[in-house]
Amino acid sequence: MSENTPFDVIVVGSGMSGGWAAKEFCEKGMKTLVLERGKMTEHSVDYAGENQNPWDMKHRDRVDPKLANEEYPVQQTCYAFRESTRNFFINDKENPFSVEDGKTFAWLRGDQVGGKSLMWARQSYRWSDTDFGANKADGHGTDWPIRYADVEPWYDYVEKFVGISGSAEGLPQLPDSIFQPPMELTCVEKDAKAKIEAAFPGRKMIPGRAAHLTKPTEEQMALGRGSCQYRNQCERGCSFGAYFSSVSATLPAAKNTGNMTLVSDSVVERILYDPETGRATGVRAINRKTKESTDYQARVIFMCASTIGTVQVLLNSKSDSFENGFANSSGTLGKYLMDHHTRIGAEGEYPGFEDDYFAGRRPNGIYIPRFVNLGGDTDKDFVRGYGYQGSSSRSSWTRALGGRGFGEDLKNELRQPDGTWRLRIQGFGEMLPREENQVRLHPTKTDEYGIPQAHMDVDWSDNEAKMRVAMKADAVAMLEAAGCTNITPFEGEAIPGHCIHEMGGARMGRDPKTSVVNGRNQCHDVPNVFITDGSSFSSVACQNPSLTFMALTARAVDFAATQMKQGLL
Repeated sequence: MSENTPFDVIVVGSGMSGGWAAKEFCEKGMKTLVLERGKMTEHSVDYAGENQNPWDMKHRDRVDPKLANEEYPVQQTCYAFRESTRNFFINDKENPFSVEDGKTFAWLRGDQVGGKSLMWARQSYRWSDTDFGANKADGHGTDWPIRYADVEPWYDYVEKFVGISGSAEGLPQLPDSIFQPPMELTCVEKDAKAKIEAAFPGRKMIPGRAAHLTKPTEEQMALGRGSCQYRNQCERGCSFGAYFSSVSATLPAAKNTGNMTLVSDSVVERILYDPETGRATGVRAINRKTKESTDYQARVIFMCASTIGTVQVLLNSKSDSFENGFANSSGTLGKYLMDHHTRIGAEGEYPGFEDDYFAGRRPNGIYIPRFVNLGGDTDKDFVRGYGYQGSSSRSSWTRALGGRGFGEDLKNELRQPDGTWRLRIQGFGEMLPREENQVRLHPTKTDEYGIPQAHMDVDWSDNEAKMRVAMKADAVAMLEAAGCTNITPFEGEAIPGHCIHEMGGARMGRDPKTSVVNGRNQCHDVPNVFITDGSSFSSVACQNPSLTFMALTARAVDFAATQMKQGLL
């Protein structure tokens, strides 16, 4: 492939959004180049930690502390970072970023084809008009130019391909998906569900809605995907293709068309722009191994490099036409960065059910959808809301770790259930869009490719602080209603970025003077550039965002491809 090889489309990034953009364009007959800064990763072949027992690993599935502290100081704070998954996480020492003095930020990143779609927690929830209309309703942020009706058919479309297990509940604040059978609740969760719903009319405890196949369709099986095996080792990669990732689903579908060219180890430095036509002409990328740069050309560009990754490229794409960053006539590029706040809730002992245990290792849990501030007027002294994720558990053989005993007596003891059941629920709250929360380019610090480092300047507001008080109190109240004893509320430090749901920075809006992209994810200033990852979001709701990333990407591709066929792009 030479620099002059023409493409119809360039997709920057191969994760959740990039994989969908590649699939959709390729299936529409478009010659598509996918550029990924991470290493090549093949489905099944490169899942280094899959099926390994802890005792077969050098450090028993723990990363050597010296290595973690020196090369992965940020990534090691992720719940999924282990010896069996380290190959999927970016090296912080080689890929630095900076944070404003006195503030904290955790930029958790993948480092391979497929991005974070290989390590995500797979929770998949639709947004509702409560979410898309929140900014207009309470005056925080800019009004989304779309509503649920605009996205609903695209939720349907992607869900049929992805495969979402869950239960239909008929909740207006959490629209139902096209579901495969839900993963069963445990006996304790069923009991708690009945008690909580009786004590709090309007609240529901439901099975988590997860991108796990429980009854694969013919289309899914044709791609080599199969049913979930309840191993709960998802972050290591799944050769069954039972959970959705771009490596197991969208990229293979794109590859099957013969229209995709995938280039890994390719760090996109900037978007190239022709001021005479007012169009982008392509991108410049740096080979991670050779440090050589290459200019690639295409009619249309889709930015899907992750929220901060995309904003970093746009800010670095300065020119005489865009002195403050690409397509940034509004001056909002990099601003209104958001994440969910979590690490707060409660847990308690659940009496009874001593003769019951759970089977398998379910890679899912329970979900309590948002129940506050749903009526017009606010119920609390803050705006927006929160939901809860959680699960029940009972001690297993791991209770013997570090204890005394050995041999047959110890084995016999560990075959029997021991200890009380526990129930834990953790809140996930919405963060307001605020202009002062932003990512900039550092004025002096660069990475090894000479690209200015992303500089994070993000903090919580009083609204989030007030919300957290209610999140903890409501968690305790629900566990009390369920009959838990020895209830312990918990609250860890909320660090922006830690929820790995960062959104904003190139927000969607109606007015080109106050937003970067329009209701089709198309840049106001440059119509042949689209942004469909989390950076285009104008608010964050309280649900996990990945399903909405996918739906908006498929929707934007449909629009762009139609415009291309009509000769408008």
